[in-house]
Amino acid sequence: MKVGVIGAGAAGYFSAILAAKENVDVTILEKTSKPLAKVKISGGGRCNVTHAAFENSKLVKNYPRGEKFLKKVFTHFSVKDTIDWFESRNVPLKVEEDGRIFPVSDNSQSIINALQKEAIRLNVKIQLNFSVDKIEKAGDRFIIFSKDRKIDFDRLIICSGGNPKMEGFNFIHGLGHTIVPPIPSLFTFNTPHEPIRKLMGISVPEAYVRLEGTKLAYQGPLLITHWGLSGPAVLKLSAFGAQWLHEHKYKTKAHIRWNSDWTEDFILQNLLNFKNQHPKKKISTNSLFGLPARLWEHLTENSEISEESIWQNIAKKQLNKLVQNLFCYIVTVEGKTTFKEEFVTAGGVDLDEVDPETMQSKLVNGLFFAGEVLNIDGITGGFNFQAAWSTGYLAGRNAVYKF
Repeated sequence: MKVGVIGAGAAGYFSAILAAKENVDVTILEKTSKPLAKVKISGGGRCNVTHAAFENSKLVKNYPRGEKFLKKVFTHFSVKDTIDWFESRNVPLKVEEDGRIFPVSDNSQSIINALQKEAIRLNVKIQLNFSVDKIEKAGDRFIIFSKDRKIDFDRLIICSGGNPKMEGFNFIHGLGHTIVPPIPSLFTFNTPHEPIRKLMGISVPEAYVRLEGTKLAYQGPLLITHWGLSGPAVLKLSAFGAQWLHEHKYKTKAHIRWNSDWTEDFILQNLLNFKNQHPKKKISTNSLFGLPARLWEHLTENSEISEESIWQNIAKKQLNKLVQNLFCYIVTVEGKTTFKEEFVTAGGVDLDEVDPETMQSKLVNGLFFAGEVLNIDGITGGFNFQAAWSTGYLAGRNAVYKF
């Protein structure tokens, strides 16, 4: 039996390895000259392999699209299975404080080496610079056409990843599958006309960010950059709000509470207590609530409090405005920026047309899917890789079974 795998990313390699374990002929077709390129750059070059969410019911909550589908997938290959797989191949992993899991080496090459070594051991072949133009089903076989060559297989696993354009899915659409139009997910917010950009580099550990007029909100670390807002709170919000933000052309207002636990009463009471205890201290140069000094200075300035003002002279209007800036600082968002090189898209092959128990197409016998080519995407933190390992496991294992 000949099994073809389109795409040499995480899902492609994993499904090829699982298929090759059954002593069949496996070939990966990769359109670029660099296999596992996304694995190489992920996590700042450290590769965020998975996340320490060991209960599947909690794990699936980190996928804006694909939650119900993945609930079934993860029963077959879980986070623990991922850890066991890599550690049994001499890649020890570690859990960081925020739950992200990395190789102890802090080097993505450790993950790449493990995958490539296993693929070589199992005689997986790879053809680079093979761009798929068209796929035809001829009887029980799949014929793959590239510009100057063609190759045929008994079974086919498509792991071609996400694509920002519909044309990138043409060869799949040609097989009769529905493609959910791709839109960006996991991006940062551009705030080109906001003075807060001058505070680039400043971060807070537990902000709460909400999109105005919606229930879309997320909390977590927030980073101010030279183009706007970033950090896990914004990236997660961009993923869950991907469709809404796309429909609103990435123009909205973000409401920021600089600490997710604060209430307006808590803020006001603390400010009044400090005023009573230190009436002659300058307001702008004595940062409260553990906020970075430059951020505090900006918030006081935004509350129309002068640099020389002391607490005993603060007007009620200024005090109320400072409470508002701490509890609900409003930023105008105009556009987005892809998060590093790790672009993730929502959209892809419609999940209603794929069996979550096997990853086989419900429309085309012998055709399987794995990874981001499906309408599945996770938030930042190793979740997209976990979906790749799990769907790749099922696709590779089931592709070699006789129907």
